[in-house]
Amino acid sequence: MLVLGVETSCDETGLALVRDGRLVVERLASQTDMHAVFGGVVPEIASREHQRMLPPLFAQLLTAGGVAASDIDAVAVARGPGLLGSLLVGLSFAKGVCLATGAELIGVNHLHAHLLAAGLEGEMRFPALGVLVSGGHTHLYRIDSPTEFGLLGRTLDDAAGEAFDKVAKLLNLPYPGGRYLDELSQGVEPDPAMFPLAYVHNDNLDFSFSGLKTAVAEYLNKHPQLAYAAMPDAATLKREGALALCSHPEELALVAASFNHAVAETLRIKAARALDRERGLVSLVVAGGVAANSHVRAALGGLAAERGLAYSLPSLALCTDNAAMVARTGFLALSAGYRHGLDLESVPRGRAVPLDWARVTQQ
Repeated sequence: MLVLGVETSCDETGLALVRDGRLVVERLASQTDMHAVFGGVVPEIASREHQRMLPPLFAQLLTAGGVAASDIDAVAVARGPGLLGSLLVGLSFAKGVCLATGAELIGVNHLHAHLLAAGLEGEMRFPALGVLVSGGHTHLYRIDSPTEFGLLGRTLDDAAGEAFDKVAKLLNLPYPGGRYLDELSQGVEPDPAMFPLAYVHNDNLDFSFSGLKTAVAEYLNKHPQLAYAAMPDAATLKREGALALCSHPEELALVAASFNHAVAETLRIKAARALDRERGLVSLVVAGGVAANSHVRAALGGLAAERGLAYSLPSLALCTDNAAMVARTGFLALSAGYRHGLDLESVPRGRAVPLDWARVTQQ
């Protein structure tokens, strides 16, 4: 089965072809530099850019894959959560391909796709505890199969990725700033007392990083010399390194290391709590943009080793939004007999993505 994946949930325009669960080819157009000027994603610009980029990306994808549009058996599209305008562009494109080729349609929960991304590179074992850590969501799931997800804990306000971006903005680092905070912290021993752990003194599995963000903001207000005098551009940061461009490297590195520690340790504590409560889990799955963070990867990897669990972690390229994960997730749902009709709707951030697919009896 050849499945086209379409990803337009935020500011990455992605298309991919997956054949029988294996990646054939993918194409991605990033809007990061475009939105960095504004310090975050501008929804109207994002949706217009998706509309502009999808047709040429599709032509490139077919050429690179050595296939024709008529060879596509099904289209998997990220239907939400995400920016509504961006989602609508991707969904309209997916429906157009289905109408033109007769391909079947399957809508994919963008968050579930992240959690299944590691399956493109290795075997995933179920049931698993899924830890999704991204710019808009920090969630815990019990995953019993590629189509069975149970939400255990969720973001109450600021997600981990949002906290990273806001702290980076306070330091006058460009968007998205999480990568620079990770870079600044390398090789530095954190001070666990510098910042509080976020929303762990309770008995639930939910997340709130607003208090941690506020604590860092208050600290930086008292130490304004730590912020960059002028925002360095991404090219200069890549060439010279974030540490070389700041005026107080040792102090800033300690702040970055301590902030990273607070986020990673919070995730580890909540994940450990979920493992204590959920029976029969055999693996730990970590996914989302913040899963690229070295502290998060180390903390949750250590937890998996401590509990004797298999550890599924996507490569750095698969942590960010991509169409390969959407195509594979769609393939798994299609293989289980699920389908959507052309009346499929997009679901913006803040609303739960419904399981409104139909199941077709296999002949």
